[in-house]
Amino acid sequence: MENLFSIGEVSKYQNISKQTLIFYDKIGLFRPAYVDPDNGYRYYSAGQIDYLDTILIMKKIGFSLNEIKTHMQHYNIDSSLTALRNQISVIDRQIEELRLIRSRVLHRCEQMEASKAYRKNDNTVIVEDMDVQYILFQPVEKPYTLKEISIATKKCFASSFQKQLPIFFQSGVIVPLQHIREGRFTEAVMAFLPIEKTDRAENIKQLPAGKCVSIYHVGDYLSIGRSYQKLLNYCKNNSYKILSDAYEFCINDYLTSHDENEYITKIVFYVEQAGAAYSS
Repeated sequence: MENLFSIGEVSKYQNISKQTLIFYDKIGLFRPAYVDPDNGYRYYSAGQIDYLDTILIMKKIGFSLNEIKTHMQHYNIDSSLTALRNQISVIDRQIEELRLIRSRVLHRCEQMEASKAYRKNDNTVIVEDMDVQYILFQPVEKPYTLKEISIATKKCFASSFQKQLPIFFQSGVIVPLQHIREGRFTEAVMAFLPIEKTDRAENIKQLPAGKCVSIYHVGDYLSIGRSYQKLLNYCKNNSYKILSDAYEFCINDYLTSHDENEYITKIVFYVEQAGAAYSS
């Protein structure tokens, strides 16, 4: 086998597994120069090693194996330049997507860090001025159990990923005020994902700027009624009129902890006091 390299040698020189080289042979991307008819051993020429360099570099750049196979059937400086310039556009889109993902992950981390202060003391009611924000929503089907809420949330995520919408990696639900007053604290009628303003979906709702009261509920979801009761009592004792349904923002949930005792949910009501105004 003079001037030929065994599959083991190519694997060692190029830092690529034998299984990968065999797979490349099977799909017709990189076939050996010679196969021993007696034992089936594969051997490669020196020129093929350079050819393999091109395949591995193109794969590293982000080309698919099919794209590489098609390109290398008849490639020259012009076709290579066109392919590489096209790939720059693909890489630029990937960079933008990674920047978006990074900002979403950072946002989630900051929320979780801020909420940790309430883990040992979840009795504090907060009065704050909320900025305008947007949510991508999905109706929850009756009878509004946790199963239906979970399905609606998953539909939201699936739709946003398919349409590449600028969501934040967070979920939430809307619970009607009437449900809360009747003690039906976990019967949400809408699941949602916070999202940036966009016209790429119709099921987006704007939450207006306004005065809100909120509380961080720490613990499993079925115990959330105690936090609602604190909010209702606070509003009554401080002459706040509740103007909206409840918006629940999941700060720490099944996405970030397996322990339900660590779950943190921010509950928000829009409110007004005497002389204040609310715009929807």
